[in-house]
Amino acid sequence: MTEVEVLQLLVSPAHRLAGRPSDGPSPGPSDERVSRAEVRRGLGLVGDRYYARPAHRNASVTIMAAESLPEDADLRHTRRNILLGGVDIDSCVGTTISLDCGGGPVEFAVHRPARPCAWMDVTIGPGSQRALRGRGGVRCTPLSDGVLTLGPARFRVVTGADAAS
Repeated sequence: MTEVEVLQLLVSPAHRLAGRPSDGPSPGPSDERVSRAEVRRGLGLVGDRYYARPAHRNASVTIMAAESLPEDADLRHTRRNILLGGVDIDSCVGTTISLDCGGGPVEFAVHRPARPCAWMDVTIGPGSQRALRGRGGVRCTPLSDGVLTLGPARFRVVTGADAAS
């Protein structure tokens, strides 16, 4: 079990990075970051743009390590859902992880990397897409219902390559 911190949660009802990066993000709420997110098994984060969308069932939740981002960047720039401090989430592809914010563990199957796109050069700054290769976070499917909140949390690799260590 590793102590981590949930630094940010983003639940966005709209896909704001559509079209050409040179056109800029689509309008939307000024801040889609929340202090609490409800997770539903197999569906994603309640209220998020990918919740219960068949095309995103294996990628409905994205998690990123804060250590991968410049200090002035946040989830509004990357469009990831969960920003964790204190764990190399990119090394967890192919595992099942557990995140417990105090209300009980929520498990996620970590399927694949969340590759950075050209939008990163617009929202974070020039060269960001290249700098985030291999560090853009992971795409997951929730395996249990639960609630995530900002603040300290317990992180564990439940199954997979690193589960024994």
